Amino acid sequence: MFKLAVFLKPYKKECIIGPAFKLLEAILELLLPTIIALIINNGVANHDTNYVLKMGGLMLLMAILGFCSSMICQYYAARASQGFGTTLRNTLFKHISSFSHSEIDTFGTSSLINRITNDVNQLQLAVAMLIRLVIRAPFICIGAIIMAMILDFKLSLIFLAVTPIFAIILYFVISKSSPLYRKYQKKLDKMGLILRENLSGVRVIRAFARTKNEKQRFYAANDDLTESAINVGKISALLNPMTSFVMNVAIIAILWVAGFHVNTGRLSHGEIIAFVNYITQILLALMVVSNLVIIFTRASASADRINELLAITTSIKDNTEFLTNIVNNNTPSIQFTDVSFAYNNTGDMALENISITIHPGETIGLIGSTGSGKSTFTNLIPRFYDATKGNIFVDGINVKDYKLNELRNKIGIVPQNAVLFTGTIAENIRWGKQNATDEEIIIAAKIAQADEFISKLPDGYNTQVSRGGLNFSGGQKQRLTIARAVVSKPDILILDDSASALDFATDAALRKAINDISKNMTVIIVSQRVNTIKEVDKIIVLDNKHIVGTGTHKELMDNCKVYKEICLSQFSNEEASI
Repeated sequence: MFKLAVFLKPYKKECIIGPAFKLLEAILELLLPTIIALIINNGVANHDTNYVLKMGGLMLLMAILGFCSSMICQYYAARASQGFGTTLRNTLFKHISSFSHSEIDTFGTSSLINRITNDVNQLQLAVAMLIRLVIRAPFICIGAIIMAMILDFKLSLIFLAVTPIFAIILYFVISKSSPLYRKYQKKLDKMGLILRENLSGVRVIRAFARTKNEKQRFYAANDDLTESAINVGKISALLNPMTSFVMNVAIIAILWVAGFHVNTGRLSHGEIIAFVNYITQILLALMVVSNLVIIFTRASASADRINELLAITTSIKDNTEFLTNIVNNNTPSIQFTDVSFAYNNTGDMALENISITIHPGETIGLIGSTGSGKSTFTNLIPRFYDATKGNIFVDGINVKDYKLNELRNKIGIVPQNAVLFTGTIAENIRWGKQNATDEEIIIAAKIAQADEFISKLPDGYNTQVSRGGLNFSGGQKQRLTIARAVVSKPDILILDDSASALDFATDAALRKAINDISKNMTVIIVSQRVNTIKEVDKIIVLDNKHIVGTGTHKELMDNCKVYKEICLSQFSNEEASI
């Protein structure tokens, strides 16, 4: 947890003033039993009403001052804890945003969400308690013991005798509950994953009548989480009763011994009442300490998870220098040189020994069986992942030498899964170019064959897009993502199976429109449809992680067995030969 203290640096003032006022409240609280003893011994015993009223007024004043001090501490604790949480969440979000796809795949979306929300909330609570109670509770304990020792040193030794027992109880609870809290957080991640899958895939679940199975899956994960919570709760719940038992035994012993002291005249009635009040203060403070132990044990588990996240450095290192390069017609637009890639160090290769050169203005078709590495090939160009072996060049420069923004601004990407964001249609298209004019947006939509359905909407380009674009069909979403990619007129346009939901007529019109604007643009079309890539300048055929053929449709029909098999699976022999 101490590693995260750096996020409290902007709140030094709050972290000093808050505990200072809480300390003042504790001092005032510690003085009250002594004043009560004076009132009983000097006022009540002597029937001195003026003295009682005067000391009672002093107690009232001290209570008001204590209340005001407590409110000031609460205010500064809230400022510091909320500020700490905000700063930490911002830092985590920025850090996660720098991750490559590889790191995001390692942690998983649900775990990242839990860490940035639930774990930060646990630490936020710990910071608030740190300012409000961590100084006050021990001070009350120690102060009450000192005040009790001033009243009667021998009697107060009973407190000191039970201190090791209390320490053993604390050690037992912390050592047993801390690992259980870590397990609980992991199970919370698992339940978050199941929830996310169910809510995002509700249509698929209902389509396959798997609602009952998914309910059982959720119930099992929820029961497992509940069992973990109960187990850790059982241990944590022991702390308060065990503390109370030990302290009450000490109180009984003190009262029993104090009775003899009163009989012998060593202690007055007022001192006994003061002593009992100090005992009560110690007991209440220890109860607070017990609760703080539970809070900080949970916060410690959350801190470990956040530190684990912050310790991860992205495998994609951004180049800080801005590159300017002069591109001529002889410079390849994209070049793979003996490139191999695996999604993790121990896994099988997804691509092996890929070497290919793509020239500016070429339209390239990428085809192959499922799992052959087509999407992996396209993901390496904008550096979503780094090649395990070999080098990739864009406009003659290694992609690792580019600033990431500079590289990705050259590339327009339409992913397999059409992802839209809440906002208007125009705002979604402007993701490709923030300062795009209305005219540019309409031109991009026309190229993507989206203008036709957009213009029929009541609000046109100002139509709101619901979460994930659920108010549009699959084909409409694909056309909007294509418009988003082409609006910036990128040097390289990658269409990763982005027309799979389009009918053949719309697909043909889309290809013609892209062909008309791609005179100086390098276009890579990934598709399972031979008809989509049949007329491109060059087709790359991937099979089992390797390039098994390159060339035109006719050349590959004559020379590439894999391509010919794909063609014949979609066309008759006569149609495939055309």
